[in-house]
This record gives sequence, C-alpha cells and structure tokens, in this order.
Amino acid sequence: MRLLDRTGWIADPFVRDGDRPTLVPFAQAESAIAQGDPIGIEIANTTDAGALDPWLGRVDLIAILFPQHRDGRGFSLARQLRERGFAGRLRATGALIPDQFGFALACGFDEVEIDETRAGRQPVEQWLAALAAIDLAYQDSAARPSIFELRRRAA
Repeated sequence: MRLLDRTGWIADPFVRDGDRPTLVPFAQAESAIAQGDPIGIEIANTTDAGALDPWLGRVDLIAILFPQHRDGRGFSLARQLRERGFAGRLRATGALIPDQFGFALACGFDEVEIDETRAGRQPVEQWLAALAAIDLAYQDSAARPSIFELRRRAA
C-alpha cells in the first residue's frame, strides 16, 4: 500500500502487523489502546460518527474504508468526525480515484491510502494534477474557504 498526502507519497507510520504504532479494526481498538502505544483504527464508511465519540481523544488515526469509488459516505463521515473534534489523522482507504483526492482533503482527510495496483495505473503526478485542477469550491470545507466566503470577505 502507498500513502499519499497533498505533497506526494509519504511514509506510513501505522502498520497492520508487526512493530508499533498499529492500525487495527475498530473491534480490536480497546485491547490495542490498553497497551498504551499510538493506535489507529479502521472503520467502515457506514459507521455512525456518534459511536466514535468515546474514541476520538484516544486514537491517533482513523482510517475510513471506501468499498467503491462511487460510494461517498466516507466523505460525510470524515467531515462529521472533524466537526465532533477529532484532531488526529484521517485516512481514506480503498477504491478512491484521483478526481476524488481534492474532495477528500476538503472533507478533512489528511491522506489517502492507495494499493500498489492502483498506484501503478495512476501515478502520483495524476493525483496531484487532479488536486491542482480545481482550487475553489462552492462547499465549505475543513481545508479552505468556499467561493461564497471569499466573495463575502472581498465585499
């Protein structure tokens, strides 16, 4: 798996097996947190944001699975987690495409995890070009002001 943020490929400090820090399924979070090491949890995009409230200050990373690129529930969940005060890393993982990269960052994701096959078909330059292609949005975001807000400030 490759990890991408707004600057390009980055190293992944969370692992699924092996040395700490660890990335575990949500069902294993309690036992992993008890060990006292930095922890990341993987959740489905159907997870209720409210169910994560007790965990928001206890985990360092939340990875949200996108089972299909046309299923946008993970974007809404990321935004809800940010609005609920989660300040750790948010990772989108699964079937995303480069055209969704900017939207993922605007919703509050810090990074996108891409499998090796997809990374081979869609090199980092394609992801970064898609990010740079649209620099304004009508929606408010966690990353930048909307077009409406920019117009209001200019008035």
